[in-house]
Amino acid sequence: MKINKATMKIWSRIGSRAAFGLTAVELGKTMENLMILTADVSTSAGLDRFRKTHPEKYLDVGIAEQNMMGIAAGLASEGHKVITSTFAPFQTMRCCEQIKVNLGYMNNDVCMVGLSAGIVLGTLGYTHCSIEDIAIMRAIPGMTVISPADSGETVKATIASMKHKGPIYIRLTGGTPNPMVYEDDYDFEIGKANILKNGKDITIFACGTMVYEALQTSNLLLEKGISACVVNMHTIKPLDTMAIKNACEGTNLIVSIEEHNIIGGLGSAIAEYKSTLKNSPPQLILGHPDLYGKSGEYNDLLEKYGLTSPQIADKILQLYQTL
Repeated sequence: MKINKATMKIWSRIGSRAAFGLTAVELGKTMENLMILTADVSTSAGLDRFRKTHPEKYLDVGIAEQNMMGIAAGLASEGHKVITSTFAPFQTMRCCEQIKVNLGYMNNDVCMVGLSAGIVLGTLGYTHCSIEDIAIMRAIPGMTVISPADSGETVKATIASMKHKGPIYIRLTGGTPNPMVYEDDYDFEIGKANILKNGKDITIFACGTMVYEALQTSNLLLEKGISACVVNMHTIKPLDTMAIKNACEGTNLIVSIEEHNIIGGLGSAIAEYKSTLKNSPPQLILGHPDLYGKSGEYNDLLEKYGLTSPQIADKILQLYQTL
């Protein structure tokens, strides 16, 4: 699959769901043992082309997500490489026990793709938003959790997941178009964070859509004389602890940003590791507040909960000036 400036731009324009669908088509050409399952969301998951091109490798179980996980586990136990896909809250919370027992406990090779995680489906209310999924998935032993920064990284993560052993959850955030973080091919490794920008004063760790916002924030902070290192922590489990240790040793403040509840997500994972260090700088955990809000447009909700770069920069400045 070609990954270059041209394809990166295309994937950005069509969004992460469609980029995932295009990746699936390419995987279907070379993987004889691939099976993709959906729960009545072939169009939403960008899988219509895959369904038509590789019908023998596709199964729609209908609106029966829990059954989907059982079927996925059965196929995986017989040697198939399985991808399941539906909207994030139904992929994770509705199927939590099945994921625990059939994937975590049994260690089956199933890649779960959670569509429209975070608050991008805010107009449908918090039944369709997913601000709890990282916390739930990373608590399951053996589970790998990835939150791609953009559509290009969605492609990278999906390809990498096919070589991964054990259950894995890929959390897709953002709308269409999806802002570009990466403009060309780069090295992606599960469990290995990417430093996007070097800085000496603070380190910003971000995942999903917030990686782009973190880069914009770093530019705003630089105007105020603050040099910020920006790290794409695309893998939340297993966590790149060395990246955190280096940040704690080299900068004066750790900031985490995520489109997820401030409890249990990336910020919590970083704080858990920081607690094992003898000396570490303060940490500012930014994300969705621990509450269920009202429905609204995606950009309006991001602004309401302080997840735009100007708001993030202001919060960092307020804390940094007290250090």
